[in-house]
Amino acid sequence: PSEKDPSAALWLARLWQEAGLPDGVFTVLQGDKLAVDGLLTSPDVQSISFVGSTPIAQYIYETASTHGKRVQALGGAKNHMLVLPDADLDLVADQAVNAGYGAAGERCMAI
Repeated sequence: PSEKDPSAALWLARLWQEAGLPDGVFTVLQGDKLAVDGLLTSPDVQSISFVGSTPIAQYIYETASTHGKRVQALGGAKNHMLVLPDADLDLVADQAVNAGYGAAGERCMAI
């Protein structure tokens, strides 16, 4: 996860640890391009999953697949929602803005 919004991933890692999952099975790694490139090229990593901007998704896919990894790279995903005719439009507007700009924009579906 982004270092700007890591709480969900860190919480999940803590729950897995408390449940007894062995060390190394689920790991949260935060860092810059150097850390990402390390994952993309490491022979110890078999697959990569990414959600984020389209240019970075393309980079992730090209780099990781070149190194023989299975890759799931979702680019451009952002806060889709369905607004029904009977919705409270003030609440809808608030939620749309909060989902798009809250948590440093690092939430892909938080409505």
